[in-house]
Amino acid sequence: MRRRRFLELAGGGIAGTALTAAVASPAQATPGRTARGAPPFAIVAADGSGDFATIQAAVDAVPAGNTTPVTIAVRPGTYLGQVKVPSSAPFITVAGLGAGPDAVVIADDRANGTLKPDGTPWGTTGSASVTVDGAGFRARNLTFANLFDEAGHPEITSKQAVAVLTRADRVEFDRVRFLGNQDTLYVNSSAAGVVARAYFRFCYVEGDVDFIFGRATAVFDRCRIHSLNRNSSPNGYVTAPSTDVTNPYGLLFHRCMLTSDAPAGTVFLGRPWHPSNDPNAIGQTLIRESWIGAHIGSPAWSDFGTWPWREARLAEYHNRGPGAVPSADRPQLSDADAAANTMTAFLRGADGWRPQSCR
Repeated sequence: MRRRRFLELAGGGIAGTALTAAVASPAQATPGRTARGAPPFAIVAADGSGDFATIQAAVDAVPAGNTTPVTIAVRPGTYLGQVKVPSSAPFITVAGLGAGPDAVVIADDRANGTLKPDGTPWGTTGSASVTVDGAGFRARNLTFANLFDEAGHPEITSKQAVAVLTRADRVEFDRVRFLGNQDTLYVNSSAAGVVARAYFRFCYVEGDVDFIFGRATAVFDRCRIHSLNRNSSPNGYVTAPSTDVTNPYGLLFHRCMLTSDAPAGTVFLGRPWHPSNDPNAIGQTLIRESWIGAHIGSPAWSDFGTWPWREARLAEYHNRGPGAVPSADRPQLSDADAAANTMTAFLRGADGWRPQSCR
């Protein structure tokens, strides 16, 4: 079922609204060059016509300790197998050369409970199709997916299956799709208390349970966040933030669209995740000036085991749509608090970072 869904998306792109049309159809790139016109560091082509046939081989060719931006241009095709961008390889951009983000697909198919050759499970972190530890990483105009087939593996009970795990600082994704079910997008940092920032622009993220989660500071700018219908109650949770108590900025959704095919009122905006029962993981999710579909009910937030959502930092501001009806169970920011919780405030840090794709 999961693979069939992937084929439908790979063939059809993202359809629907003006926003999703923008996500699905960036400008046509010139084959053999990056979208900005500069010669790439390397060209990857699945048919062997480029410098490398796999994404990992191109990443491995970047010199350790690289100090200048390099672009890996990827020709249309599906690239299967895990990809790891190490901390020793910063400033890498992976750019799809297709007409839209559906033309280049980077994917793997393992879950938390999938067994390694030694008989032990991969775990949630190990399940990631793509892991980014290199600072300054950027990706644009492509798709990341985890194709783990939940229905095809009833023997696996730990079904967390990550499409992308980020642990690096100053990472950017521009017109990128993230496809999965549980735990699709893991925005994390290298250690508890370490701040790592990520920026997502005109992206599409889909999943069902906790499918955007972690302790990173992550801004989603005009993205579509799509909750899959898993035909259960509840149908899922959009976010599971684990923001460290020392970090004032967690997950921010700015002018996004939250959509779903699930029945009305069956999906939660999120719940606070405390990894290993860490009491200092006081998660933050802020959804502001966004359109929310009827799949979100009231209350919009959920406890996570024994951890109550009211003790986390979960709030909304000036949202609209059938799933954005204010109530006593839906905390709203004041105008003053909203003015202090902007995209700029979330991302700038001590170094004044402003993502290239945000300019």
